[in-house]
Amino acid sequence: MDVPPEGHQQGDMPMNPPISPSVPKGDLSNTDNMNMMTTSFYWGKDVIVLFSGWPGEHVGMYILALLFVFLIAIAAEIFSVSPTVKAGTSPVVVGTIQTGVYVFRIGFLYLVMLSVMSFNAGIFLAAVAGHSVGFFLVKFRACALANRTNNVPKV
Repeated sequence: MDVPPEGHQQGDMPMNPPISPSVPKGDLSNTDNMNMMTTSFYWGKDVIVLFSGWPGEHVGMYILALLFVFLIAIAAEIFSVSPTVKAGTSPVVVGTIQTGVYVFRIGFLYLVMLSVMSFNAGIFLAAVAGHSVGFFLVKFRACALANRTNNVPKV
């Protein structure tokens, strides 16, 4: 039996296929269509975030995408706090409300994750900033409520 060249068995493919010169090297500047995804962080307004063709090539739409990701990240952090429940509320109602809040939180977190997967540094920074601001707002409110209940004058 003859041994095929390069030590491959018949039907096996080489481990590394040849590299095409049309494959981008980390940015989208050398591609005409936006179907190619980059595999490293890059700066630039030409990005696809969540939907094909959005935000497009306009600076204003890119800024809107940054704001959208920022606000979604804030909302995800705000929804991380369980809503307060009044005593005597039905467990079914409490469970339904908490499940609804959880569904929105997870949905927002997935939207942020998919946005960051665009590998655009601006989108990444908007997501981190949004999570930071949201965390600050949640903790600030918790401290303010704790201080307000502790400062009640004793009669």
